[in-house]
Amino acid sequence: MRRFIARHGKPSEIFSDNGRNFVAAARELGTFLKPNKHLLSDFAAQEGIRFNFIPAYSPHFGGIWESGIKSAKHHIKRVIGNLHLTFEELQTLFAQVEAILNSRPLCPMSSNPNDFLSLSPGHFLIGRALTAVPSPLLEDEDPNKLKRYQKLEQVCQHFWRRWQAEYNNELQRRQKWMKDTTQLKVDDLVLIKEDLPPLCWRLGRVTRLFPGPDGVARVADVRTATGCLRRALARLCPLPSQAEEP
Repeated sequence: MRRFIARHGKPSEIFSDNGRNFVAAARELGTFLKPNKHLLSDFAAQEGIRFNFIPAYSPHFGGIWESGIKSAKHHIKRVIGNLHLTFEELQTLFAQVEAILNSRPLCPMSSNPNDFLSLSPGHFLIGRALTAVPSPLLEDEDPNKLKRYQKLEQVCQHFWRRWQAEYNNELQRRQKWMKDTTQLKVDDLVLIKEDLPPLCWRLGRVTRLFPGPDGVARVADVRTATGCLRRALARLCPLPSQAEEP
């Protein structure tokens, strides 16, 4: 609790699971919480923090944050594999994974056609977008020839590649054809699917759509901060600008 507050500031409200998923440590946690329960409640009251717990054994009550945890754990298990990491290395990896998750674009910063910025979870944490230290591409290198810190960076890059692809696919979810879906429009802010280093998201505004003989647009011109390019709509992920009407 104190470490979180020291890093990100004091929260006014905390949403958490019931803690019963820590089965292996349930007994030790219980023996600590019982005699120190009044200390924790006094600390929370003094800091003005409100706790919201979901029912035990009900991760579906967590909604968005539980789905994000599930996605992160799914890819972390696969990129680490049988690699043995020290506590310091694991802490570094988790910090990088946290930055990757909090760098994702959520929605346009404004409706200005000349604004290519998006709002991310990092803006709520530090007031600006999160960035990463530049690093050489190590995904295709032989892990046995890498140093420890390089191997850790390789794991982070593998996680970024897998999780970024999954997030892009979520933005491009196709609905059933029983009803009309929202079409891409001019000046919409889109995320361009490209192979980029961790925490790098290329955004642009649609300037022109090219409909086919059936009237459906499948290609678009996109203006970015570095120039204009033409991409198929399969390579463009629109960011939600407003709640969809039912």
